[in-house]
Amino acid sequence: MKELQYLNKYFVKYKYRFILGIVITIVAQIFMLFTPKLISQSFKAIEESMKANGLVDKSAIASELLENIILIVVTTLIAGLLTFLMRQTLIVMSRLVEFDLKNEVFSHYEVLTQNFYKKNRTGDLMNRISEDVGKVRMYVGPAVMYSINTLIRFTFVIAYMYNVSPKLTLYTLLPLPFLSYAIFKLSKEINKRSTLFQQNLSNLSTFSQEIFSGIRVIKAYSLEQKQQVSVENLSEESRKKSMSLAKINSFFGPLLMAMIGVSNLVVIYFGGMMYIDGTISSIGIIAEFILYVNLLTWPVASLGWVSSMIQEAEASQKRINEFLKIEPEIQNRNPESTPINGTLAFENVGFTYEDTDIVALRNVSFTLDKGQTLAIIGKTGSGKSTILTLISRLYDVNEGKITIDGTDIRDLNLFDLRNSIGVVPQDAFLFSDSIKNNIKFGNEDATDEEVFEAAKKAVVHDNIINFNLKYETVLGERGITLSGGQKQRVSIARAIIKDPKILLLDDSLSAVDTETEEQILNNLLEFCKDKTNIIVTHRVSSAKNADKIIILEEGKIIQQGSHNQLLNQDGYYQELYNKQLSEKEMP
Repeated sequence: MKELQYLNKYFVKYKYRFILGIVITIVAQIFMLFTPKLISQSFKAIEESMKANGLVDKSAIASELLENIILIVVTTLIAGLLTFLMRQTLIVMSRLVEFDLKNEVFSHYEVLTQNFYKKNRTGDLMNRISEDVGKVRMYVGPAVMYSINTLIRFTFVIAYMYNVSPKLTLYTLLPLPFLSYAIFKLSKEINKRSTLFQQNLSNLSTFSQEIFSGIRVIKAYSLEQKQQVSVENLSEESRKKSMSLAKINSFFGPLLMAMIGVSNLVVIYFGGMMYIDGTISSIGIIAEFILYVNLLTWPVASLGWVSSMIQEAEASQKRINEFLKIEPEIQNRNPESTPINGTLAFENVGFTYEDTDIVALRNVSFTLDKGQTLAIIGKTGSGKSTILTLISRLYDVNEGKITIDGTDIRDLNLFDLRNSIGVVPQDAFLFSDSIKNNIKFGNEDATDEEVFEAAKKAVVHDNIINFNLKYETVLGERGITLSGGQKQRVSIARAIIKDPKILLLDDSLSAVDTETEEQILNNLLEFCKDKTNIIVTHRVSSAKNADKIIILEEGKIIQQGSHNQLLNQDGYYQELYNKQLSEKEMP
């Protein structure tokens, strides 16, 4: 139960609903106890009438029985209504807790850093926010409700039974210690098997998610059968874990019903013997005790189910807590709003990726004023994209510092920093939504005219209006409906409509032809004149108009200057220019 203590804050949050549910449960149990007592009284009235007159006074007995029947019906209806209200109170509370917990988990996922997502698979993350939270809800709702119901009913019923006959109560409850021991042993095994089942379910979810995301590659390499075999193996393993859990759960039902049956036999035997020797005064007490035992049947039977739910919930909450306890590496040090102007500087920046120990940047320094454009060129793996991720504080530098407007970016408000930046990644990510909404993702309050204008600047407007639904065209997962070039241009439109102070383009024109590239760059000249701009590219044509150009190699700056300056220097830039020029001139 240690892991489930995390949920206590939700019980405090919904304390009034929780307390109301307990009160309703208490009142409902009181009304349920009327039926056994009224039946006992009916038996006793018949016995007393027979002892007094030698025969039954039918009219008097009929009147009393009718009165008791009416009372039984009324109290049963009231108990039923209160039970309904109890479920409405406590089960609805569990849904509210589920809602809050899912939001909490999702919010925590959002603040965790890139390293976390490199180490954890998407399927496992999804499983924890769906399957695991669902298991926890069963604890907060049905498990807690039936536990309260059982505790209150046991308290009232045993008190009533003891008041009628302490000795018969003792005999009736004899099987319960054996039941408690059996539940304890089974619960431990359930917890173990439930954990294994949830882990395997995460593996299956992760594998399925990866297969669906990469279905085009699988089809291209004709690997459908191989992946089918892998899924079948994982599914078989999941089936075995599920069956193992189901088998141990299945012991509860027969065991509990057997215990209840034994309790009934004990009541009949010992109650009958006590009636014969005069220890109890009425045969109705035996009937009353049998009804009490039957009232305890479901609470006792639910103990196994509740125990199973609690064990499964604890296993799931443990998995959830593992992530909730992770502190994000990137912290917002400054909660106060910090305006961003755009002057950017790298001062002897060094950075190493923690998960691979790859040194991405070494002693990188440059300055960029507002309105200036910096182009970064270099071979694959030279550290170009790392510079952009550091500016967005997706990672923090290991050495040196990055400043914006003279302030270390770690001392800026994190949300103001990121809100002031527009990023266009090389691998453009689009959502399964309309093209218009994907562009408006950069500015949800944008008008349709602003959307159209941004698309025109990104030279994608003409493509969009040729679709049947134009801007309302819904894209497939990750924008699969569009070509690579179209996805990049929609991403550029998304950044344009945000109107950021700092614009970062990470090789975002690699999938478009040179003519379209030239159009986009010309359109961006006016747009970028009052912004700080960084373009990562492999093309000289994208870099030639930049105010500054730096060449990276193995994380170090090996050349820097303007287009004309670098052309007059022997080195990588000049070689790249000559190579691309010759390729362009080839027939």
